[in-house]
Order: sequence, then C-alpha cells, then structure tokens
Amino acid sequence: MTAAPMTAARGSEVIASVPTGLLIGGEWRAAASGATFPVHDPATGDVLAEVADATPEDGMAALDAAAAAQEAWAATAPRERGEILRGAFELVTARAEDFALVMTLEMGKPLAESRAEVAYGAEFLRWFSEEAPRISGRYATAPDGRNRLLVAKRPVGPSLLITPWNFPLAMATRKVAPALAAGCTSVLKPAALTPLTALLFADVLREAGVPDGVVNVIPTSRAGAVTGPLITDPRLRKLSFTGSTEVGRRLIADAAHQVLRVSMELGGNAPFLVFEDADVDAAVEGALLAKLRNGGEACVAANRFLVHESVAEEFTTRLVDRMRGYVTARGTEPDSTLGPLVDESTRDKVAELVSGAIEDGARVALGGSIPQGRGYFYPATVLVDVPQDARILGEEIFGPVAPITVFRDEDEAVRLANASEYGLVCFAYTRDLDRALRLAERLETGMFGLNTGLVSNPAAPFGGVKQSGVGREGGFEGIDEYLETTYIGISDPFASPRTP
Repeated sequence: MTAAPMTAARGSEVIASVPTGLLIGGEWRAAASGATFPVHDPATGDVLAEVADATPEDGMAALDAAAAAQEAWAATAPRERGEILRGAFELVTARAEDFALVMTLEMGKPLAESRAEVAYGAEFLRWFSEEAPRISGRYATAPDGRNRLLVAKRPVGPSLLITPWNFPLAMATRKVAPALAAGCTSVLKPAALTPLTALLFADVLREAGVPDGVVNVIPTSRAGAVTGPLITDPRLRKLSFTGSTEVGRRLIADAAHQVLRVSMELGGNAPFLVFEDADVDAAVEGALLAKLRNGGEACVAANRFLVHESVAEEFTTRLVDRMRGYVTARGTEPDSTLGPLVDESTRDKVAELVSGAIEDGARVALGGSIPQGRGYFYPATVLVDVPQDARILGEEIFGPVAPITVFRDEDEAVRLANASEYGLVCFAYTRDLDRALRLAERLETGMFGLNTGLVSNPAAPFGGVKQSGVGREGGFEGIDEYLETTYIGISDPFASPRTP
C-alpha cells in the first residue's frame, strides 16, 4: 500500500484506530475494575493512549473463553485453519503502514525498521498457514511383526502466550500463528510497554475469521497477578514466553505444578567473532546489522565483539566510521536511523554498563553519554580495550553499544565465546570452511550466523541452549511445540481369527 505522509495528525489518527480494550470471547471489553494504564511514546515521554488494565478476573475470563472454544477449533479442518492464517497474512500486509507507525510510536524504532518487522512478522502467518495442513503422523509395523503402530498428532490445548516489548508484532505472530495452525486456542498477554500493536493484530485476526474465543488478548500492568492463576489452572496446557531469563526461570517453576508444556526464549549474550582471514568490510556490515538492528534491543543482538588481534584496529576504525553516521532521532523523522530506547530504565541500564566498563579500563571510541533533550535516546557507542571480566561482557546490553575485545587464536575465541551462561546465537566471520565447520560444532549456541549478521527467519527454528531457553519457534519445529503425540497400538490384522 502507499505510505501516507507522516504527520502528527496521521499518528494520532492511526493510534485512535487501535482498540484499547481487552479481547475476550470475541468481544472488546473494559477491564473488570474499569482501570487503564498509559502507553508512552519513548521519543517524547508523552502518553499515546490509555489501555484497559486486565485483572486476575479478566485473565480467568479469557481462559474460560479459550477453553470453551478449544474443542471446536481443534476439530476445524487444517486447511480451514490455514486459510484463516493466510487471510491474516494478507490483511497485515495490506495494513503494513499502520502497523509500522503504531510500532514506531510505542516502541521507538525507525519507520524503516518497523516496516521490516511487519514483513518479518507477517511471514509467520504465511509460513504456518502452509504448515497447518501438513501436520501428520505415521503408520508402521512393529519390529516383531505382531502389531501395527499408529502415531497421531493433536493440539496441546489452551495456551498462554507472553510476548516482549521489543518486537511487538513479530513476537505475537511467532506464537499465535503456530498455535492456531496446530488447533490450539490461546490467551495472549502482550508487554505493557507496547500493547497497541498486539491489539491491532488481534483486530485483524477477527477480521480474518478467527472464531470467538480462539485468540484472547489481555494487556495488563500486573503481569504476575494476572498470569499466575492461569498457569496453575488445569485447563491451561501450554506456556510460551519470550523475555528475560530471570522471569523465565520463575515461570518454568510455576509451570511445573501443572507439568505444562513450555517454550522459553530467554536472554542472550551473542558473541560476534572476526577472524584474521575475514572479509573486514563484510564483517563491519554484519556487525552493524547484528548490533544496531532494533537499536540493539534484541536478544539476538551482538553483545560481545571478539576480534583477532591482527585485524582489530582495522575493524574498529571502520566500525566507528560507519556507526558515526547513524542519526539518533524520533523514529518518524525521515533521517532517523537510531530511535530512542524503550523507556528510561532501559536507557539508564545501558548508561550504567558503559560507565562501569570505562571504570574497568575500557576506552570510548564513539558515543558513550546520554544526549540532552526529551526522550530516551542513547547514541551509537563503541568501546575498545574492554577487559574480559567487565560486567558489560556478561550481561545483555539491550542498547546500541559495541564492546570490542581481542583474541589471539581460535581456541581463545571459542573459550571467550562460550564463557557465558547464555547460548542463543553466535556470529562469526571467516573464509576458512574447515574453521567454520569446527565453530559450528564447538560453539555452545542454538543458532550460528556464518558470515551474516542476521539469522532470524520464519522458516528456521529459533531458540537457544543453556540459560537461553528451551524449545524452538519457527520452522518445521515451531508447530511441534503446540502438538501432543498419541500412540495407538493395533493388534496384528493378519493374525488368525479366534475360534469360538
């Protein structure tokens, strides 16, 4: 569609078109308490909208609706489920500019990046629309030849889907799409910082023909109070969460009481390795993508730049030159390439990590301080001579900061890369095929980007190892997270009939 000119009036118009209630049983409603909470523009701090603030009572009503709709949705033909998802893909694509503008206003990223997220997020709807009719089992003869083995797949059941604020559309589609494709109903709890995109998406799902109660959406400012009772309710059979490892651990513990199926996409601390034989120009391009996409507010963002000592100076110089060209401005401005961070606490943590690294002996090659003015902005920043034990190398930065450390050889690079409790993704640049294959086997990671700074793809299994979570989203593996396996043993059809 043609993009409408971006003006303050246009922004207000789009925000006003977004539902701000709770979606429960196919109806938009106010919270049981009547309470709302504000959604802020991180570029200014201004309130964009007031959204219904779900209570525990509302959360239970949403689960009631999901449980009531489960049997009929599971019995819906796979092709029909797929066609509804395909219709949702078409509608999201048609309203791409509206989605992009809402995301930019409530989360901060530049419009160009929001448009890219719309395309990425919509693709989960298309991918899983095609997977729905491909759900299959198997029929086989038992090894001893006496019986037949029938293996079938069926939906897990009502699912609680908890999404983060940093990719407000893609994280919703990445969970809702496979749940719907598998035949599961759901309760979606979007992040309180960015609920508007999820509410707009829910409205599109209704337009696409998703039956009442199949997808319910409950924004809330009190996540634990609302989701806690749902996790302990025996009707809930699946929990999918994307967020911090700290919260993920608590949710896994809570889910243990009902032995829920869980998918956890948790924290990351991605190393970005540049070897002595790397194409440095390509490595810099990949670094910009891996570091500054989404302003660094991504679990897959490059967090630790490990560069061979022979190319460290060249790589750093080129990276600084390129990052210096990034324009920090409100995401709706035409020249913006780096928007604000999502809120003040996120920006303050980034500033604290940078200050701590400097105290530990790191030097600032670019940026490194909070700019004056409104909004939660932080500039593109490069740190060099970062000590290997600096706190900034052990935590997710979630900001546009690139700390650089040098290594001497492959063994040291692998040791440094694996020296983390996380194992979500690792990036490496090398022209040596043997080394690349060694790295793929030696690195403790769920995903490996070889000579690329971007690995996310709806057709690929997204997820990590160690403290980065369990389960996979996307790919053929993504729908399996919402399916149970049932085995039926059948007596030998060729056995002699019994005599009376």
